[in-house]
Amino acid sequence: MLAGLRRLRAGVRPVALPLLGLVLAAASPAIPPWGFDLGGMDRSAKPGDDFDRYASGAWKQAMPIPPDRSAWGPFAMLRAKAESDVKAIVDDIAGRPQPAGSIERKIADAYNAYLDTKAIEAAGLAPASADLALIAAARSHEDVARLMGDPELGLGGPLSLTPWPDAANPDRYAINIVQSGLSLPDRDFYLKTDPRSVEVRARFRSYAARMLALDHYPDPEAAADNVLALETAIARAHWTREKRAERDLTYHPKSRAELKAFAPDYPWDATLDALGIARHDFYVLKEDSAIRELAGLFGRTPVATWRAYMTFHYLNGMADVLPAAFDDLSFDFNGRVLSGLPQKRERWKRATVALNAALGEAVGQRYVQRHFTPDAKVQITALVENLRTAFRARIERLDWMSAGTKQAALTKLAAIRVKVGYPESWRDYATLEVRAGDPLGNRKRALLWDWKRRIARLAQPADRDEWGMTPQNVNAYSNSFFNEIVFPAAILQPPYFDPAADLAVNYGGIGGVIGHEMSHAFDDQGAKTDAKGAQRDWWEKADIVRFKALTSRLAEQYSRYEPIPGVQLNGRTTLSENIGDLGGLNVALEAYHLALKGKPAPILDGTTGDQRVFLSWAQTYRENIRDEALRAALASDPHSPSTFRVNGVVRNIDAWYDAFGVKPGDRLYLDPVDRVRIW
Repeated sequence: MLAGLRRLRAGVRPVALPLLGLVLAAASPAIPPWGFDLGGMDRSAKPGDDFDRYASGAWKQAMPIPPDRSAWGPFAMLRAKAESDVKAIVDDIAGRPQPAGSIERKIADAYNAYLDTKAIEAAGLAPASADLALIAAARSHEDVARLMGDPELGLGGPLSLTPWPDAANPDRYAINIVQSGLSLPDRDFYLKTDPRSVEVRARFRSYAARMLALDHYPDPEAAADNVLALETAIARAHWTREKRAERDLTYHPKSRAELKAFAPDYPWDATLDALGIARHDFYVLKEDSAIRELAGLFGRTPVATWRAYMTFHYLNGMADVLPAAFDDLSFDFNGRVLSGLPQKRERWKRATVALNAALGEAVGQRYVQRHFTPDAKVQITALVENLRTAFRARIERLDWMSAGTKQAALTKLAAIRVKVGYPESWRDYATLEVRAGDPLGNRKRALLWDWKRRIARLAQPADRDEWGMTPQNVNAYSNSFFNEIVFPAAILQPPYFDPAADLAVNYGGIGGVIGHEMSHAFDDQGAKTDAKGAQRDWWEKADIVRFKALTSRLAEQYSRYEPIPGVQLNGRTTLSENIGDLGGLNVALEAYHLALKGKPAPILDGTTGDQRVFLSWAQTYRENIRDEALRAALASDPHSPSTFRVNGVVRNIDAWYDAFGVKPGDRLYLDPVDRVRIW
């Protein structure tokens, strides 16, 4: 993901009260009218020792992870519902004759082609034969670079080129060049020497050999050795996650001539021509020293090794639309080994993912018609403004920030644009060709169509109305380059938001989500962009020093956590998200107090208003996760594991101590001077 776009949850995770009941039923025979899962709590736990267990312990004990999921919680549950909702939409469309060329016909044809495994099996490798022949015919580094630039093939490579707003001037686009090229989640998977990392690499090498053997690749064992050795060399060149997160280090604008002079070992013309951007003259290098090193590695690596690498990457990327032998192999490694999955997901579920990737906004338009009301948009917009008011008050009260920086922060806060539910205008897929019975071709044409759509805008002003997620995506994000926060329709459901629920429950749920995204405008990296989204220094120097001191304390705090025995959390790489969590809950709590309008909070089933805000926050992040998935997340996910998104946050908030009577001696207790207060 490019810097500047921060999601509520990266990667696989997770309207009416019946859904909430479905989500919580395993632990709760009944949900009270105010909408909180009392039955999911573990009241034998002491809030000050383990608040996550206190809020959700019974639910965790009663809620198994489905065999086709790496983790299970409200995010994943709502995503499962969104999949079913999309399936129902598509079934309705496919169940009636649709005019040729209509968007409905394209949706039906794309979905049904993916589902038709008998036809995929019968076709064998024939649909891929021309692509594999192109790779096999590569004889020069220019040939390799051209193939890596072909948008249809989706091969990837050590360098990834992406149109994205220019960080210094987000009203225009630049071609961002980013380090890439790895099959495993992060460079550490290739470089660490612990037994688990060694085992994963061995399993990866075996997977690559078996995948190449299915294609009858010459000497697949030796080819797999070369692929692993090459990806290990790529990993050594990569910047660490911690270094990549520092936005100040990742802006290096170049003209085309300067790019070629900076990294002369890479045949840029071949890739740029294949991408259709040969005349473009503005590039931004992210990891500049890594890009130079990767360019050198590209030139030193024999073409034969690159052929093996590209063949494997093609088969790995297209495995789900190839015969079952390829798909099963892919699941065995990517599913079982990396995520601990006992069972492959049903084909129809994966079909919805593929459909959303190709025709996401067309599906989203129909999803919104069925599952989102104008009233919900009005209510969420009003809630957002209440949180903005609370955030403003908190900035004004800061004792560590000078008046000048405060005013700039308030200006940025006021300028944050809020997008709720769905885009104002929908993407037009009229020129995208979808063919019945051609799932691999459909994927290739969708990749090419989307790339052409993106590069067609390079000479135009940046489109600030564009959405980075579809409405049916259960997530939210902050885009600091546009100074905006975005909440797709699918997350605006219980347990995050329910208009019938208690105010405190909504503020602890969706209020915390909104506050989280708002806080990203002021996290350690988001704070480096101004009210218009331009990356620049708008802070007084003394304030920067004080801010860094506070954020360093938070990073140190999280780095002491050990989610897996012997594996510590990296408080630096998760810092931005931890700031978002801490700021989000603080702002949500204050906004809840504003929403009461001076009236006392009701006592509901023995709980106070403040208690319900904290408990709702905790339950929205509750999760059971497989060990393998947790290990992968610790290596690649910028978010902390769910337990620490709960326990790590509340222990820094004074009101939590008051709400639950937390005292010295409790395991989560922090002395007031050790509690981190940023926003």
